[in-house]
Formats: sequence, structure tokens, C-alpha cells
Amino acid sequence: MTTETVLRPSAEHQYADELEALVRTDDRARPPRWRMSPQAVVRYVLGGTLADGTVISPKYVGDRRLVEIAVGTLVTDRALLLVGVPGTAKSWLSEHIAAAVSGDSTRVVQGTAGTGEDSVRYGWNYARLIAEGPSEAAIVPSPVMSAMREGAVARIEELTRMPAEVQDSFITILSEKSLPVPELGIQVQAVPGFTVIATANDRDRGVNQMSSALARRFNTVVLPPPASEDDEVRIVSARAAQLGRALELPAEPPALDEVRRVVRIFRELRNGSTVDGRTQLKKPSGSLSTAEAISVITSGMALAGHFGDGTITADELASGLLGAVVKDRVSDTAAWREYLEAVVKERADWRDLYRACQDR
Repeated sequence: MTTETVLRPSAEHQYADELEALVRTDDRARPPRWRMSPQAVVRYVLGGTLADGTVISPKYVGDRRLVEIAVGTLVTDRALLLVGVPGTAKSWLSEHIAAAVSGDSTRVVQGTAGTGEDSVRYGWNYARLIAEGPSEAAIVPSPVMSAMREGAVARIEELTRMPAEVQDSFITILSEKSLPVPELGIQVQAVPGFTVIATANDRDRGVNQMSSALARRFNTVVLPPPASEDDEVRIVSARAAQLGRALELPAEPPALDEVRRVVRIFRELRNGSTVDGRTQLKKPSGSLSTAEAISVITSGMALAGHFGDGTITADELASGLLGAVVKDRVSDTAAWREYLEAVVKERADWRDLYRACQDR
């Protein structure tokens, strides 16, 4: 299946040429079963130009040292936990590191309130279990078990959304590097190269506190929001353009001025003050993350492409902004109205956005 036939190709397919170029030119030492060296993994994530002229596009915009610590953790016997507020690219970074290390980022367990132990450990092929009884052939391996057998990276998304008893299923796996199967009296032993990358945030509802026993098995790396407005504008522009191509939206890539307006609005409301620090603002209840800014721009591209002339204007942005900011009808509406009157209305080059938002 080619990348053109799926809505969202995995990292190892979307960036296959870059990964192959890195593998081909990498002459540094590689840990067991890694496709490339830790240095090459960092270059894949942060971008650069190889000796043969191949340009590696940046997948993550942020502190290089944080990425080096994250990749360096995977070389040790400890698992990696990426923590941050929603929209700080935890899952994105996890996927790309797994793609570079193992060539497969799809061994994923998605954490939810309904995630059970079988998603972490193993399940059973019940037809075979009834017909033949318990056997290794009747086991349905979880992504974690498969990664243990193959010496690969297993990804755990939203670890703290899992119930506490399911989270603690990882303690034996991470400590002993084995997964007991008591029904058969055997253990699945992890081979060299096996590791876990988990993600978590503590801002949303439904978070279950990790036990200290489990937390000690992870090396935690905290991913901050983009440090500067320019960084965030660059991230939003690149991802929105990429999504526009993937969705075949008949719209032009968003103008930087429009992206900057959305990013500045989100940053000011997140921080509770205008960029110059002169006006204090009410903070809405939502996270107003970079991911939501990307969503606003992508929604604007869809409206402009299908119901406009293909160019994003204030009219296309207004609806997306309202939906992103106003989560609580009472408190968030008040915060948004205050921002419109105190900030947007007073900026001469934002009057079009003020009028468009007033009409909503």
C-alpha cells in the first residue's frame, strides 16, 4: 500500500527516503537491533543535510538537548516517558523516534479508561482456545509482547489515562524484561533492542496518577510548548500545509500573516496577557495548544477551498477560533468577548478579524 492510498501514512512510510538515506550514510555504532545510530536518530528528528546532499526535514522544533536525552534513554535499560501539556508533540516525537530506531512505529497501545490488561499483555484466540486448549499458538500478542520478541520499540499513548491496575502491568515488563504467561507456565523474554516510549499529560480530565513504583521505571522528559512565537508559527505552517496536501484541500497554503494571528491569539490567551505584557487577560478553560492552532488553520483551508476562492481570510478563521477557544459556554465566552474588545478591536490590522468574529 502506497502513502497516496491512506489518509495518514505512518512515519516510516511517509519519510522512507529520508530514513533509508540515514541508514545508508550512518557509519557510527548502532545499539542492538537499531536501524541507525543514536546520532542519526537525532538528526532524523531535528533535520539537517547529509554528506551526500540528502536534506532531512525537521520533524520536531525544540530543544536539541531534550531530544538527545530522550534518544539516549532508549540505549539504556530504562523506558522513556514524554510528559507535557496537550499539543506539545509528545505522540509525534514518539512516533518518529520509534520509526527511526525500529523502522516500525505501529506497535502502539492507546491508553483510555477502557484499556484492559490484555491490550498490554496478551489476549486469546478463543476459537482456537476452545478447540485446542491453552497453547502458545492460541495467544494473541499485544504490541508490547511483539516488541519484546522482536527487540523493537513499543509505544504507549496516554499512559495515565489507563486504570492504575493496567498501568502496573508494565512494572514486571520494565523491571524483569519478561512477560509471564501463567496459563502456560512460561515467560516471554525480551530480546536486546526492546524498549518502551510512553506519553502522558496531567492537564486533561480522566488522568490516573502513576504509582511511584512504575514512575521509577521511566526516565521522564518534559516537553514544553514552543519557546517562541516564530517557532510555533513555523510548526503550524508546516503541519497545516502537510495536512492540506494529504486531504487534497483545494486551497492555497496559509499565508504566514494569518498563521501568526492565530498563533498570537492562542499564546496570549494561554499566557493570560498580551505579547507586550500591557494587558492582562482571562484564561479560557481549554489548553489552546499548537495542535489546536493547526486544526483552526486546516479548517480554514477547507472552508476557503470548498466555499471560497481558495485563500484563507478572517472569515474562514473566525469560526475555527470560536470553536477552539469556547469550551465552556459561560466562562470561555466571557474571556473571548473580553479579548475581542480589549485586544483584537484595538489592533488596526486586525479589524477584519474583529468584524468576522463579531458576526459569529
